[in-house]
Amino acid sequence: SRILNAFPHELSGGQRQRSMIAMALAMDPKILIADEPTTALDVTTQAQILKLIKEMQEVHKTGVLFITHDFGVVADIADRVAVMQQGEIVEAGKVDEVLNTPKHPYTQSLIAAIPKLKPRTARTRSEETILEAKGINKTFGGGKSFLGFGKSVNAVKAVRKVSFDLRRGETLGIVGESGSGKSTLARCIIRLIQSDAGEILLDGVDLMQLNRNSMRLVRSKIQMVFQDPFASLNPRIKVGDIIAQGPEIQGLTKVEAEGRARELISIVGLDDKAYNRFPHEFSGGQRQRIGIARSLAVKPEILIADEPVSALDVSIQAQILNLLDQIRTQMNLAMIFITHDLRVAAQVCDRLAVMRYGEVVEAGSTSELFASPQHDYTQSLLAAVPGKAWQEGVFTN
Repeated sequence: SRILNAFPHELSGGQRQRSMIAMALAMDPKILIADEPTTALDVTTQAQILKLIKEMQEVHKTGVLFITHDFGVVADIADRVAVMQQGEIVEAGKVDEVLNTPKHPYTQSLIAAIPKLKPRTARTRSEETILEAKGINKTFGGGKSFLGFGKSVNAVKAVRKVSFDLRRGETLGIVGESGSGKSTLARCIIRLIQSDAGEILLDGVDLMQLNRNSMRLVRSKIQMVFQDPFASLNPRIKVGDIIAQGPEIQGLTKVEAEGRARELISIVGLDDKAYNRFPHEFSGGQRQRIGIARSLAVKPEILIADEPVSALDVSIQAQILNLLDQIRTQMNLAMIFITHDLRVAAQVCDRLAVMRYGEVVEAGSTSELFASPQHDYTQSLLAAVPGKAWQEGVFTN
């Protein structure tokens, strides 16, 4: 009854998607077209939605046309699959045949780009700690509504006593479903929002104690790559000027800043002509490259990547992940990589911290957590990975 009386903005992503499915089924259709229905959802919610669609299909005998870029999802839900490239179907057939023995080069490239569940070999861990978080807390709400009138606003403990350390040159993954506190923690670390308690030590200096002017001096050491590159780029400013802004603020001349921007445009794999173009002229993957270039412009020591590939298709995902890994190695960056997708985490992270309800419930090397997860929640995240059975070689249909 609460859901029936709620407005859309009061629902989670998974609840909104369930509501849309209910609307679509209300007229008892013979065909249901599901256009990327799980793309923006975390793995556990995604698994629930896929299960719901399959159950509704069986109960109502509905044909489902399921559109997706994720072959893991295809493996879990489809009977047959058609692969499209540039407006044409280049391959079609039973899902197990297409996934296990793809014939067309495009299908082969898409399958090859899928992040594998096997963690990469971790690099030798540096002895130098560059960042340390101790007992970070952040609560939203909990007070009276506007001017003290009306009902009290329920407090949400977004981050609860989170502690971790980050070594120079390593990538720490922070994983968990939507609402687990991952992005809030990242924003506390970079001081986009103020945490309620704890310490954030950067090279031994507590960022929590710095005023605005002092924080400006060290902000260049920590930069962030955001989930939505288009929303984080000013549409009225040319790409070159966007990238050059940081170096100019840090004291470089306009000529020096332009040179730095052009160098970074090349490093992230874009053509030099990108310098004088606007963000809307680029694809999603290209815009994320621009976001990465902007974050690197002030030569940071730490890069925080907040779901940087969640909105991209698998082939572009693979390119961005490779780019981030190359940059990390070349520049000896430490990286905090936030994701809800354990397949992605396996490709880039040396260690993982698993968050749920604002707390770190399990932490350790990526290979250890994948091989022997101890916490029930970590186990459920691994079990919910789309296409897990297929990737492990036991998929049958």
